[in-house]
Amino acid sequence: MKKHWHTLAALLMPVVAMTPQVGQAQLTAIAVVVPGYTMAFPRDFGSHPEYHTEWWYLTGWLTTDGGETLGFQVTFFRTRPVISDANPSAFAPRQLLIAHCALSDPARGRLWQDQRIRRAGLGLAEAEQADTNVWIDDWQLKRAGSGYHTKITAGDFALDLSLLGTQPPMLNGAAGFSRKGPASASASYYYSEPHLQVSGRIARAGKGDAVRGEAWLDHEWSSDYLEPQAAGWDWVGLNLRDGGALMAFRIRDRQGQPLWAGGTLRNADGQVRVFGRQKVAFIAGRNWRSSRTGVRYPVTWQLRLAERVLDIEPLMDDQENDARASSAAIYWEGAIRAEEGHHLLGRGYLELTGYGEPLQLR
Repeated sequence: MKKHWHTLAALLMPVVAMTPQVGQAQLTAIAVVVPGYTMAFPRDFGSHPEYHTEWWYLTGWLTTDGGETLGFQVTFFRTRPVISDANPSAFAPRQLLIAHCALSDPARGRLWQDQRIRRAGLGLAEAEQADTNVWIDDWQLKRAGSGYHTKITAGDFALDLSLLGTQPPMLNGAAGFSRKGPASASASYYYSEPHLQVSGRIARAGKGDAVRGEAWLDHEWSSDYLEPQAAGWDWVGLNLRDGGALMAFRIRDRQGQPLWAGGTLRNADGQVRVFGRQKVAFIAGRNWRSSRTGVRYPVTWQLRLAERVLDIEPLMDDQENDARASSAAIYWEGAIRAEEGHHLLGRGYLELTGYGEPLQLR
C-alpha cells in the first residue's frame, strides 16, 4: 500500500510563490476514484497522471547461491502537485517521482537502503502511461515480456532482477475499487501481482551474488487515500505456499484504533474471496524500538480473517526505512513469514506506517 509525501508541500512552495497571479480556477483538476471502473491491461500497468498519488510496490524474498536469505523492496511513487495549467515553464513540477529501495540482510542486522526524488521530465525521470516503465536517473522498473525488470545502483548495494509473471493480476476490493475509509471518496484503484519468479544478481559493498526468489507487486493510484482522522496503516502481502495469494490491510485513526480494513484471498484454484472491514483484524504482538529514530513498531502480529488466524513473524526486527531525504517518512517495511496452526502458510512483506507521527499524503 503505500506512501509518503509529507514534505511535498514544502518542495512546491517556491513554484506557487513565483505565480501569485494564478487563480484557483486555473489550477490543475485532480481525478477522483469512483466505483465501477473496469481495469484494462496493459493500459492500467502504466501510470495515471490525472490522479494525485500512485505507486508501484515490489517486494520479495531472495536466496543467494551461497544459501543466504534476504528480503528486497523497490518502490516508485508518483504524485501530481496542484499547480497552474497556465504555467509554461518546463521546470514546473507537474509530476514528482520518488523511489525507495532496500535489502533486508539478517547477517548485517539492518537494511541496506537508498532513495531518490526528481521532478518528472527533461529525460531525468518519468512514469510512462502505456505500460509500466518508471525511472529516476538509472533506477528503473519496467515491464518486460510477461514480467518485469528492475535495476537499481545505490550507494553501497545494487539490484539487477528479472521477474517472471506466473498469475494474472489480482483485483483488490470490488473489481479493483478499494475503499480506505468511511467517506466514499477515500478509495484507490488497486491490483496485485503475486508469485513473480525472480532471478538475477545483487551486490553489497562491492561483493556480488546470484539470487533467485519470489516477489509481489502492488500497483495503486488514488486522489484521496487517507481521511483527516487517519494516522497510517498496517498492510501485508503474502505469497502462499500452495500457490494462493493474500493481501490484507487496516487503516488506523490517530488514537491507534481501526478506522477501516479490507483484504483479498485468491486460492490456488483462482477463486477469490474479498474480506470486508468487519472480517479483518490486526492484533499487535511484540514491539521493537528503533535506536536511530526512537519509533516503536509492533513487529509480530496475529492476523484474523473471518474464521482464520495467522501468526506473523519478521525475518529480522530492524527493517525500518528512513526516507526523510525524499518524502520525510519513517516507516517499517520488511520480509515476514506467516504461519497458520504452527505450519508455514507463506512468505511476504509487512508495511507499518504512521507510528512515529501521522502520515500525510498531501
